[in-house]
Amino acid sequence: MSEHTEIAHAARQEWMGLLARAPGQMLMELWGAYEAQPAFEWLRSPEVGGVMVRGRTGATGAPFNLGEMTVTRCSLVLGDGTVGHGYVQGRSKPKAQTAALIDALMQTTAADDLHARVIGPLRQQMQDAKTSRAAKAAATKVEFFTMVRGEG
Repeated sequence: MSEHTEIAHAARQEWMGLLARAPGQMLMELWGAYEAQPAFEWLRSPEVGGVMVRGRTGATGAPFNLGEMTVTRCSLVLGDGTVGHGYVQGRSKPKAQTAALIDALMQTTAADDLHARVIGPLRQQMQDAKTSRAAKAAATKVEFFTMVRGEG
């Protein structure tokens, strides 16, 4: 793979991961405010299924099956032939369709505008929510310590 292709691949992974994790209401509000609603045809209409989630102890240990998670996926093609895929957590077919449309549009000349009006604000809102959760958790943190008893 060329360096340009690797960078484009990493960027696509980043926005698709963001779309997959985004709360549905947050994503749908940002997408609803975006004027361009392109025509498309389904390659694979939204379908709900499950995937096995795997984990690693300490992020480095041997992988193990953590459990199953529900996902919704779909694929579509825009009028210009650009293909988009949506693969999201949960059972929301509209969210999967929106993710696929955004994925397709991010591969076109609309990418900069879409990034500024949907992807960037979505990333910021999710970061703000994460920071807020971390602050609430830190406020309830309890410090434990042990005292060593002397012998005798």
